[in-house]
Amino acid sequence: MSNIIALNAPPRRQRLSERIGALIDVFARHRRIVDDVFWLKENAELLNILECTGQGVHAPELAAHAGFYETLPERLSFFPQYYRFLLSIGLDLEDLGHPGAHMESLCAWVATQGLPEAELSDLQRAEARRLLARRGIGTNAVDQGLDDRLRAFINRSATFALPNRKAAYELTHIVFYLSEYGRQDPMLDPEALLSLEYAGIIAFLDQDMDLLAEVCVALRQAGQHPNMLWDSAVRGALSSFVPCENDQVPLVDGYHEYLVSTWAMLAMGYDDSGAAVPPRRCAFQRRQQTAGVLRPLSAALLSMAEARGADWTGMQHSLFGMLDADGIDLLTAAATASDHFDGFFEGFARANRAHA
Repeated sequence: MSNIIALNAPPRRQRLSERIGALIDVFARHRRIVDDVFWLKENAELLNILECTGQGVHAPELAAHAGFYETLPERLSFFPQYYRFLLSIGLDLEDLGHPGAHMESLCAWVATQGLPEAELSDLQRAEARRLLARRGIGTNAVDQGLDDRLRAFINRSATFALPNRKAAYELTHIVFYLSEYGRQDPMLDPEALLSLEYAGIIAFLDQDMDLLAEVCVALRQAGQHPNMLWDSAVRGALSSFVPCENDQVPLVDGYHEYLVSTWAMLAMGYDDSGAAVPPRRCAFQRRQQTAGVLRPLSAALLSMAEARGADWTGMQHSLFGMLDADGIDLLTAAATASDHFDGFFEGFARANRAHA
């Protein structure tokens, strides 16, 4: 008798409800130490997704955070520069069912200390407003023009027809805040919806599933349906994740893509694409990744110089001659899936040249 080991066997699948305890434990206890700011970031992101998607979390599963929760007042006093992470984690723990009532007084303390007033970014001011409002606290940092400036930013669709990950993530997070993470209609203008479409096209061309998942979530929070190609790509990426148990794993991994792809699947109505999570230190790695066409496409357009045009129909034949077969297939799929690809390409081509 011989033992057969399937080295390439697909990982076992679990619904999120079956993974919650292991996820909380891994992020709270096994990946980083609690005094690491990246511990704050990772745990804030996980707990936020669990809370905004209405997951039922059992008290024993939240016990991994009991010690941290009890020290929140001291941590907030000593690390006020991290108040948004600290408030987010504490608020989500309470709202998920962790016993305690720290957060109303801590939100009030943050407001009286004027911590949101130290924010230069409107995006961070919007986040601070949302966090404090969860316990009925206002902030002087929020002026009447904040929403107008946020909407002016997301309504400039041309911004998102070019590769700019920072701007694209700011776009999705503004939608998250305006929609209260899907709890209310963000009342987006058509221009903002077009911005999300352009950001999604960029993400798909780059095969950036992390950003594409956030775009899909933001579109659904705005009452829209992402095209099936994007949904399928995100679902396929999540299915290929393997949380790898190893004491020596690098901590630069795809954990964020894993989390936001899970979120996107929940928003889509699926909860069957996540790999089981080992109960110890692990990294989140994808078994398969598709190369994007964004860089080769940009290089091809740049090399065309004066011959570069803004009309997709007129340019596609020339571009296809400069890309490999996989790039052509990916570009064709992106163009076919979106009704707004022609308008996107007009901005992406950058055929309007500056003159010195």
